[in-house]
Amino acid sequence: MTTPTLRTSGGARRRATRSAWLFLLPFALLFLLMYLVPLGFAVVQSLFKLQRSGLGLSAPTLTFDPAFNYGRLFGDADFIASLGRVVVFGVVQVPIMLGLALFLALLIDSRSAKLKGFYRLAAFLPYAVPGVISAVMWSFLYSPVTSPLNNALQDAFGFTLPFFSESWVLWSVANIVTWGWTGYNMLIIYSSLQTVPTEVIEADRLDGASSWRIAWSIKIPMVRPALILTTILSIIGSAQLYNEPAVLQPLSGGTITKTFTPLMSAQAQAAAQNYPYAAAQAVVIAVLVGVLSITFFKITNRGDK
Repeated sequence: MTTPTLRTSGGARRRATRSAWLFLLPFALLFLLMYLVPLGFAVVQSLFKLQRSGLGLSAPTLTFDPAFNYGRLFGDADFIASLGRVVVFGVVQVPIMLGLALFLALLIDSRSAKLKGFYRLAAFLPYAVPGVISAVMWSFLYSPVTSPLNNALQDAFGFTLPFFSESWVLWSVANIVTWGWTGYNMLIIYSSLQTVPTEVIEADRLDGASSWRIAWSIKIPMVRPALILTTILSIIGSAQLYNEPAVLQPLSGGTITKTFTPLMSAQAQAAAQNYPYAAAQAVVIAVLVGVLSITFFKITNRGDK
């Protein structure tokens, strides 16, 4: 006796393909209109040079010169410094933030944790505060005049913390970002922890493994995809650093310049109506973020099937 083989007709396959494309269509349209079209327009704009007359009395004209803006960009000390500043920010801030997010997720996921819903909400609440509002709140705490922390230190010990000094200001910004985004990343990691099979954990617990051993040997390896995702999102977020330093700039006493981050530099060029040069900076930022994200993804998934 033979078992009949089910065959899918060509019409059924075509209908399935059509249905798949219909489901993808909303995302594809948004991706095209919100990402590819603006990026393509920026690439085209970056190929032109803003040409001004000698006296600057007449309106500037656009001249096709593909290498001009990019050659100027890589010789722009302020833009290069802003890139280096964001790289240092990401190398230090991202591991600290994700380490805190992982630690909080493991604590809430532990068997002895109580009031899990409350602690999840408490950790996520800073993310619900818009970035500009949180920066304004922290500027009040950083201000040498209004800071309750500095006032308490001054009264008790006779000194204050220089939040806006050149050596501190980047980490003052990093503190705001960490406060706002740790809970968001914690929820992603915590959601991934819920997929860890309880049978595996119980088997290790019967074998005498401690809670920390289970977390290190089972839970953390099994949430690796979530850790990779949050790292890539954090790399992209670091490159997009703008709101926090822009809000703190008026209080910084000049330590936060208009070219403090790459996005602030591009915005300053756009405000000066040098759109081709601003577009070139935006294109370079997008390319660098894409290269870093893909490289990190390839390295962390090396050897995976």
